[in-house]
Amino acid sequence: MKTFFTVFLLICTAPLFSQTRYISTAAVSPLASYSPVWNDIKYSNCNTAVNTSWLNSDEKDIIYILNLVRAHPTFFARSVLKNYPSLSGKGYLAEDSFYFISLVKTLEKMEPMNIVYPDKDCFESAKCHAYNSGITGYVGHERKTTACKTRKHYYGECADYGHSDPLEIVLSLLIDEGIPSLGHRLVCLSSYAKIGVSIQPHSRYGSNAVLDFYY
Repeated sequence: MKTFFTVFLLICTAPLFSQTRYISTAAVSPLASYSPVWNDIKYSNCNTAVNTSWLNSDEKDIIYILNLVRAHPTFFARSVLKNYPSLSGKGYLAEDSFYFISLVKTLEKMEPMNIVYPDKDCFESAKCHAYNSGITGYVGHERKTTACKTRKHYYGECADYGHSDPLEIVLSLLIDEGIPSLGHRLVCLSSYAKIGVSIQPHSRYGSNAVLDFYY
């Protein structure tokens, strides 16, 4: 009887396990609202900044999300980008934006690439520039102070203005709306190994994020 009960219990609970097998015991993925599959523990290796003390939670999530794009471009396109216009309320993007459509096509064809890891020198470089740009209302990449020139440490740099949400920042840079060269997209999807991220207040746009990349 005990054996029968054990077998019966396993049979009854099997569907439950099959439905929740992709749910990890780790923190919920920042992309979970686009697909619960992102909570699978196999994606947690992309969260390279999780234990980095000098980044805040939003800065960590920018690195996490960017790594998910780099390592799983096709799934990102088919889950996040597919649902982004409706879930974000920006439905116009799917129909009217060449830049959005081209990003979808790029990621659907892109091979998985290396993930990036947080680097303190890149962070100090990004933080100094984001902080000083925010105070002065500056937009661009030129270092205006001696301190920031001294801390400058990157081979590729992206700067975003007006967004504070990690996913919005990453998508703004990847979509690169109105930038014919797609410079931000190219930097984000290049074969860098290290990254520093800083989000700071901006006197003109409310917020600015600087991402500095290094080999």
